[in-house]
Amino acid sequence: MMIIGCDFHPGYQQIAMLNKETGELCEKTLSHERKEEVRCFYGALPKPVRVGIEASGQSRWFESLLSALGHEVWIGDAGKIRASCNRKQKTDRRDAELLLKLLVEDRFPRIWVPTAEERDARQLLLHRHKLVRMRTQVMNQLQALALNQGLQRKRKLWSVQGREQLEELALLPWAQRRRTELLEMFDRLHATIGELDRAVEQEAQARPSARRLMTHPGVGPITSLAFVLTLGPVQRFGRGKKVASYFGLIPTEHSSGARAQRLGHISKQGNAFLRGLLVEAAQSAVRHEPEMHRAYERLAQRKSRALAKVAMARKLAVRLYWMLRLNLDYAQWLQGSHAGPPESFCGRN
Repeated sequence: MMIIGCDFHPGYQQIAMLNKETGELCEKTLSHERKEEVRCFYGALPKPVRVGIEASGQSRWFESLLSALGHEVWIGDAGKIRASCNRKQKTDRRDAELLLKLLVEDRFPRIWVPTAEERDARQLLLHRHKLVRMRTQVMNQLQALALNQGLQRKRKLWSVQGREQLEELALLPWAQRRRTELLEMFDRLHATIGELDRAVEQEAQARPSARRLMTHPGVGPITSLAFVLTLGPVQRFGRGKKVASYFGLIPTEHSSGARAQRLGHISKQGNAFLRGLLVEAAQSAVRHEPEMHRAYERLAQRKSRALAKVAMARKLAVRLYWMLRLNLDYAQWLQGSHAGPPESFCGRN
């Protein structure tokens, strides 16, 4: 087998290659400006070939290329890879050699990688999220423009009557042009987001796991689809606490010696987009789900509402995990929770 440690960069890659049969070690630098040269190099290698690279956001084309050539691609946790070497000298050559060493010694911190179809579905959610933020910015600018002219309608500005009042405001030429173009941008973004909402609904309905999560109050197609695509196979996690940690919803901790336990803010590690969706969904669930409503009110009175919102997001994430783990919809989960389920499930661990 050929084993390759690849230190990947957007413009080039440094590789360290070992032939396990002959013990021959080879080093090489490949430029990405000539991708055909990269394809020819990897295409000429005798199979099987295992290539290890660090996780990055610019290597999709390279992963697809290796998969098309029939090579085995391992994606590694960049933080754990860096922590495995304590040397102060860092070069591309040393990084490639480190990757190769971890592969040969069977210590490579391989991570789960979603399929190409799942990655594409993530792009749908991300694209919609970015457009919603753009629409919000446009709406805020129009609100400011209306307020400067003495028109305060708040949310009613986007009603039919509010839109007419906004369009009838007497403005100077450049302000009038700004209003016209902002309204055109708002209409285009609103129509596009509507199309993406329907696409998200179709994607969620096509996945049994997402449909199951949508039975929970406050969880819609966007949150359910994002949760399924981000979580991946539920078997990766042995308990709910690991899921909460994976989403960055557990507090940081600095406890040592005989001192009391010291907890800080949540770690905010993991997917920030999904974490935000969980917080929004939890606020909706609190209004419709009695148990979460009681837990939220108790914590809000004892601590603060901001802390209670995050705590409910963690509770919701763990609950959704168990619904997937046990193949239960919300009604079945509710019956099981009152009928005395296993301790690990009842305790929401």
